[in-house]
Amino acid sequence: MEEKVKQEEQQEVVKEEKHHKKENKKEKLLEEKNKLLEEAIANEQEKVLRLNAELQNIQRHREEDIQKLLKYEGEELIKSLLPIIDNFERALSMENEDNKVFLDGFKMIYKKLVEVLDNKQVKVIDQKDVEFDPAIHQAVATEKQDGVNSNMVLEVLQKGYIYKDKLLRPAMVKVSE
Repeated sequence: MEEKVKQEEQQEVVKEEKHHKKENKKEKLLEEKNKLLEEAIANEQEKVLRLNAELQNIQRHREEDIQKLLKYEGEELIKSLLPIIDNFERALSMENEDNKVFLDGFKMIYKKLVEVLDNKQVKVIDQKDVEFDPAIHQAVATEKQDGVNSNMVLEVLQKGYIYKDKLLRPAMVKVSE
């Protein structure tokens, strides 16, 4: 009988060991699942952070674009007025005694156009005797002149214009060699 009791005790111990092993396996599986879930959560949180940053960048770019549009609103209209102003200036440069009265009306319209552009912060690039600046000038001719340093604007052939801080049209100039 003692043997039977010993066998039962051994069986009980074996059962307990098996039960412990099962529990350990379950525990390890749960730990692995927990680790995988924590990694998945961390990955998703990183995705959320990246998407949030991307959304903020998109919003910032959109705001910048809107500010730029508002800042330069009317640019196309101003560009379309420049050839008209050029034509007025050509007509006014041909003033003589015969057409003086006729051109007086042109002068009033021209002055009003220039005033409107001035109010819109359009600045004229019309300078002689300054150093050639490729950012605002377009050299269309060169000429050698005695007593003049090279790379100086000798003559403005067509005025240039700057709208706020943006170049609308470079001034076409003749430059010294």
